[in-house]
Amino acid sequence: MATKVLVVDDAAFMRMMVKDILSKNGYEIVGEAENGAVALAKYQELKPDLVTMDITMPEMDGITAVKEIKKTNPDAKIIMCSAMGQQAMVIEAIQAGARDFIVKPFQPERVLEAVRKVVG
Repeated sequence: MATKVLVVDDAAFMRMMVKDILSKNGYEIVGEAENGAVALAKYQELKPDLVTMDITMPEMDGITAVKEIKKTNPDAKIIMCSAMGQQAMVIEAIQAGARDFIVKPFQPERVLEAVRKVVG
């Protein structure tokens, strides 16, 4: 059975890139969200195996969303996506419960490596 993934990023282009990399490699994209608030609702509804979560988004940022998802499911598997130079935020995200992070612009190999590591 394919790993179900929820892709969260405020930029449609970035979501498309992640979806493209993952779907070409046998992962099932079950949903996408443009901010943390939508991500939270979709997470509850879709129960994905994995979430790729952008850090900087309107309405609710990725770190807040990670904390909220972790409250409802402590075992949630979340990979943060961040632009260069957001190291402090990445550390905060990992402390909030994210399992790994990938840096934009996305390198397909790095995305897949992170996903394999987190999903097992």
